[in-house]
Amino acid sequence: MRYRVRHETAYDYGEDVPVSHHLLHLTARAHPRQRVRRCLLTVDPVPAVRGDRVDYFGNTVTYVAVQEPHRTFSVIAESEVEVSDLPPLDPATTPGWEHVRDSLRGLSGPDDGAEITQYCFDSALVKSSPELLDYARGSFTPGRPVAAAVIDLMERVNEDFAFDPTATTVATPMAEVMKNRRGVCQDFAHVVAGCVRAVGLPARYVSGYLRTLPPPGKPRLVGADVSHAWASVWCGAAAGWLDVCPTNACVANRDFITVAWGRDYDDVSPARGVLVGGAGHGLTVSVDVEPLDD
Repeated sequence: MRYRVRHETAYDYGEDVPVSHHLLHLTARAHPRQRVRRCLLTVDPVPAVRGDRVDYFGNTVTYVAVQEPHRTFSVIAESEVEVSDLPPLDPATTPGWEHVRDSLRGLSGPDDGAEITQYCFDSALVKSSPELLDYARGSFTPGRPVAAAVIDLMERVNEDFAFDPTATTVATPMAEVMKNRRGVCQDFAHVVAGCVRAVGLPARYVSGYLRTLPPPGKPRLVGADVSHAWASVWCGAAAGWLDVCPTNACVANRDFITVAWGRDYDDVSPARGVLVGGAGHGLTVSVDVEPLDD
């Protein structure tokens, strides 16, 4: 499936600020199931300093600095990508999760060991806890095939947690999400990652977009799509990484467009920065995911 994605982020600071610095994770990431044909970032005002680099996790990061008075700041990310479905996978044929966990000890070197095992550990927003381990044990029962356990965990989170955009912010602690059982896709991806890490397996946080379909007989609304997040779990050398979406209780397919991955949201937030001055902070975001192969 080919897509054209337009993601516009606009800030209004309430009054002129003399300088602002921004770090952007808005460039789509290539991987075995995703080919990036084109990606363009347009920044207004035109920054005095701009540079691209690849971060520790392999994502493209753009740094910009605006060094003249400005009240507004906007960035438009336009991408064209091709996404393929996952190869057929029978979860029941994957190895037991304990075997996958124990096999991590045999990995070595930066190309396999570090790239995989680094996602086993605590991160800024996803820290181990007895609550996460206890919840994980409901899916990771002795000897269960790893992919079957991961999919069961994803489905349980979808069933047990309510989608509520008013319940959390990016700063809401994981303990509060676990207690209240409410949140958004970011929170649910963190819960899956935290539970998986609690049993000793690697899990990544993935940011990107999800193709949404209009109601039957209704036109697709331009700009009505949103950024999305899901989790990716290491299921052994044969199966590799399995991307699961607890928000929608499904394994990620060609409707999912990847931008970046890391340990949690803090590693891959779409836009972050610092500025001098300002009387307020207004933010508007518009995302349009247009399929080109319908």
